[in-house]
Amino acid sequence: NLSTVQKVLGGKVSSPRLKTVEALEKILLNDRGENKENSRREISIGNQDFKTIIENNYFYQDKTRFIKDWWESGDIVTLITRPRRFGKTLNMSMLYYYFSNDHKKDENLFYDLEIWKYDKYRNLQGLYPVIFLSFASVKGNSYDMARQQIIQEIISLYRQYEDLIKCDFVSDRDLEYWKLVNYEMSDAVASNSINFLCELLYKKYGHKTIIFMDEYDTPLQEAFVDGFWEDITSFIRNIFNATFKTNMYLERAIMTGITRVSKESIFSDLNNLKVASIMVSKYENAFGFTKDEVHEALLEYGLEKQEDAVEQWYDGFSIGSRHDLYNPWSITQFLDSQSLDDYWANTSSNSLIDKLIREGSADTKKFFEILLNGESIDILIDEEIVFNSIDKNESSVFSLLLASGYLKVNKVLDDRGMRKKCQVSLTNTEVVHMFEDMVRRWFEGGNIKYNDFIKAWLENDVKYMNKYMNE
Repeated sequence: NLSTVQKVLGGKVSSPRLKTVEALEKILLNDRGENKENSRREISIGNQDFKTIIENNYFYQDKTRFIKDWWESGDIVTLITRPRRFGKTLNMSMLYYYFSNDHKKDENLFYDLEIWKYDKYRNLQGLYPVIFLSFASVKGNSYDMARQQIIQEIISLYRQYEDLIKCDFVSDRDLEYWKLVNYEMSDAVASNSINFLCELLYKKYGHKTIIFMDEYDTPLQEAFVDGFWEDITSFIRNIFNATFKTNMYLERAIMTGITRVSKESIFSDLNNLKVASIMVSKYENAFGFTKDEVHEALLEYGLEKQEDAVEQWYDGFSIGSRHDLYNPWSITQFLDSQSLDDYWANTSSNSLIDKLIREGSADTKKFFEILLNGESIDILIDEEIVFNSIDKNESSVFSLLLASGYLKVNKVLDDRGMRKKCQVSLTNTEVVHMFEDMVRRWFEGGNIKYNDFIKAWLENDVKYMNKYMNE
């Protein structure tokens, strides 16, 4: 009992830490200084496969409560937007292994996790046919390339389920359509291809299909930067309509991404879409690490003395009512290297952000300079990102910065519909470093003699200025 444990450990332990036998073992090892290194789980950097992480006992923060919360919502199509490297793909992998009837035998993955406490939800494990696809690699710099990359993702799905075409219920017409799904398929075939796959899965298993689509907006952001926005949105809109709205064989679906793209762009036909953006409290604990989770992780790796520094560097992400979230990428990198550094901010090219600020209006640059000085600004935030007009007003630019995790909401000043007036500031030290480096690169390689002229002007050295002009 607690009093005995306290006596053994010299009064070091309190009851909230005694949640499981495993937790007690960890305390005994850590607080008595015995085999401390052996009690730490290995960290598998960049591993986004749930099964591999659990089977190898790699470092993992239990997010399986999300399964229960999402299923209880009853929403048919859910769009969840979170910054990059925030655990979206790992959570989608977790959901895939939980619901997929291809992985009924993997129920042991969940025995020690929170979801297995609920008897009602154990019956859902391995029950449904599941389609899991990702647009994370769709980064073509032209419409033809991006379209072909999406087609490759669809063909990959068909290869995964190629045994379906051998089933007795498959008609000659079904076989003809299956053969049309190839690298030269038309837009019409591509649009209906996932819908058709759901129909065959239903006929085989007797259950409608669950669909998980990860990083749905990656091709849209790339298209805006490279100038083929209209073409790609038209193509994707037709796929989404057939997959998520007119699909009578769809049980439920989750889409994840960084941004909530405007309804007019690709979601105009989806009236069954439930959105959980970073401004909404729903699922606010399901992605990213909370302050308590980071505290426990630092204890496990013997880094609790650096908790204040870790908070300054990596804390500050805002989701719904929570303002104490950390991005998992930076935390796991820090736990592995035990060194404070810029991890998350430098994991992408940030080309869109760079373009919007560098080419933005004078007001945009003034606001940005205030943020760089560590101050806050009051700005209108649009929950929906209208990409084809994002470069025309500073509100859209800072809305994208917030959705991407570079800004945090200090407080909501006026909450009215889709547009909210908020006080925002840069998220944390790591983000500040990223923007300072970005601005510094703008001025690299400048004309040295021209800079000398400016210096002479500021020092009122008219003689040198005259010499420069003559030359």
